[in-house]
Formats: sequence, structure tokens, C-alpha cells
Amino acid sequence: MKKGFASDNNSGVHPAIFKAMEAANQGHVVGYGNDPFTQNAIDIFKQRFGRETEVFFVFNGTGANVLGLSTLTQSFNSIICAETAHIQEDECGAPEKFTGCKLIPVEPVNGKVTPEAVLPHLKGFEFEHHSQPGAISISQVTEMGTVYQPKEIIALADLAHKHNMFLHMDGARIANAAVSLDLEFKTFTKDCGVDVLSFGGTKNGMMLGEAVLFFNPELTKLTKYIRKQSMQLYSKMRFVGAQFQAYFENDLWRETASHSNKMAKLLEKEVSRIPEIKITQPVEANGIFAIVPPEIIEPLKEQFFFYMWDEIKSEVRWMCSFDTTEQEILDFVKLIRKLLAK
Repeated sequence: MKKGFASDNNSGVHPAIFKAMEAANQGHVVGYGNDPFTQNAIDIFKQRFGRETEVFFVFNGTGANVLGLSTLTQSFNSIICAETAHIQEDECGAPEKFTGCKLIPVEPVNGKVTPEAVLPHLKGFEFEHHSQPGAISISQVTEMGTVYQPKEIIALADLAHKHNMFLHMDGARIANAAVSLDLEFKTFTKDCGVDVLSFGGTKNGMMLGEAVLFFNPELTKLTKYIRKQSMQLYSKMRFVGAQFQAYFENDLWRETASHSNKMAKLLEKEVSRIPEIKITQPVEANGIFAIVPPEIIEPLKEQFFFYMWDEIKSEVRWMCSFDTTEQEILDFVKLIRKLLAK
């Protein structure tokens, strides 16, 4: 089977990341983050987001979201998110289990949470029979492959803060968003009022490890205990720190994300020429959503694996990665045409 377009999680590790991990694999250093690799990586984040930023490394994206939201909330709070959000659909109830909070999914617009969708749920404050709205969680890039503009994030942050709530951002594909927006990370996160950011890298060339960034250090008095208790404290953390050092060196993150975004635009361009294929979402990052004739889906998946998104509508999701090639896309489109011609 060829690489396919199932997920940017399915790609391997960028050679530069692997090399950095190998270089870190020398001798002994103090564990649990008290090593030069981890400290250097933390310093890089502080340079980019501000010296007051607190950084906590975890194993994976679910762990990052759980740690961030657990720090922000109490079990009597509710968290408002898109009904397509990863925390709602793809984390096996982990945010609810570990935070104790009620997730309130709202209908998104092109994958995005809007203030209009949130407002009806901002009720019951100070009423002990009602879960207390505590946070709004958004994904950047969204699960539908779209990208929040800074003004959209500001509007949600202002709404949250007006009601003494927090704004959490799931940035599993934040590098793809930065490339799409052509902005520095800080500009569309901290500067827009985001309180906590899950900063991902494994979908963009890293092996493992995510960072949770808190932009108000006063929020993090208990975070280290929550991280340990939720089993997200990595003993050999130098291998996460070394990856992030390599990730930011010479803007490797930008190179990899730019490539995957570019490949998605190429795939969009090629399939848009096929009348039987209908693109359903704006292609703003590295994901494409399309309605495909159902009779060709299984033969397509046999050679280029991908996932169904909505079986009822025959909608599929195609994801491009840092190692997707133009030839793979052309071969994929050629196969689509061949199958439709039968």
C-alpha cells in the first residue's frame, strides 16, 4: 500500500528530528525535565511567546488538552467546544474523565466555534444547580481543515473573559495554521487572548511530545502535580526537548508545514477538475474534505488509504504530510479518473 492520505500522524519522523534525538542519546542527564535539552527548548518557547510563558511537556495531544483544561477548570465547570472538536469526538472521554467537566458541543461554522453559538450556553452563573461555564476550547487548525483568523479568536477570547472564563486552543496543527496565516505563533495565540495553548508537533514531523503553554503563570501553581497525576510526566524528557530544539532550528517547522499545506492545495487543484468530486470545505491548511462517488471509495482506499468523514454524505478526508510528494498526488488523481471511467 502506498502512503495514502489518511492522517499526518501516519508519516514518519523528519530526519533532522531523528538526528537531534540521536545526538541527545549520549551519556546521562537528570531526568524529568531537569536537563539542558528540555531547558533549552523551554527557553525557545519563552523567546517566541514571552518570558512569563510557562511550558509543560507531555506525551501527546490528548495529554496536552487534558492538562491544559484540568488546570483551567474545576469539576463543576463546563467546557464549550465545536461538536467536531477533537476533545469531543476523538479523545475517548479523557477530558471529561480527568477534568470532571461537562463538555458542551456547539454546531460549528466551517469547523469554527462562533460567539453566536456560545452565547446560549452562557447561563446559570452562580446557580449551584447548573454546571458553571468555565472555558471555551477551539482547534487551530480546525478538525475541518479551516483556520481561525485573528479577529475570530479575539472575539471568542473577549467573550470568554467577559464572563470570567478561559480560552483554550488545541494547536495540534498549529504550524499549518501559522503558515496559512503567514503569522508568528504569538500573534494569533497569546496576542489574541488565548490563555492556554496545546502546541503540537507530532503531526508535522516530530516523533512524540507536545507542549502546553500557559500565558499567565498564576494559573500554573498546581499544573506540575496535575501532569504527574495524569501520567504525562516523561522521565527521559530530554528526547522531547531535543525534538523541539530541532523543530525550531532554522524554522524546520515552517518548512514541513509549508510543504504539507502546498501539497493539499495541489490535491485540491487536481481533484477540482473532476466533476464528480465536490470539495466541501475551504482548503486552508493540509486537509481536504470532499464528497466522492461511493462506488470508487473502497478501490481507492485499497491503494491510497484514507478515512471516511461522513458515510451518509459519502464525504472523505484526505490529509497531506510533510513527506507527501507531488507524484503521489498525481498518481492518486490518476487512479480516481481511472475508477470513474469504468
